[in-house]
Amino acid sequence: MERYQNRGGNSGIVAFAITEDSITLKFKDGWHYIYNAVRPGQTDVTLMKAMAKSGSGLHAFINRKIQNNYFHKFH
Repeated sequence: MERYQNRGGNSGIVAFAITEDSITLKFKDGWHYIYNAVRPGQTDVTLMKAMAKSGSGLHAFINRKIQNNYFHKFH
């Protein structure tokens, strides 16, 4: 996984991994969430990938739009 830059300084996301059709996020509490073309959909996943790479806005986007619409959660 790649370290999330957290340019805003207040994100709960610490790392991410990107594949062709998904993104997996690791949060401070140790939980990992997979987002893909099924949930929440490819359009949102594409936006999430761009935010992860830029290190900004991802946690706010999840809180505002995605919420619990993830494909899989694991510890």
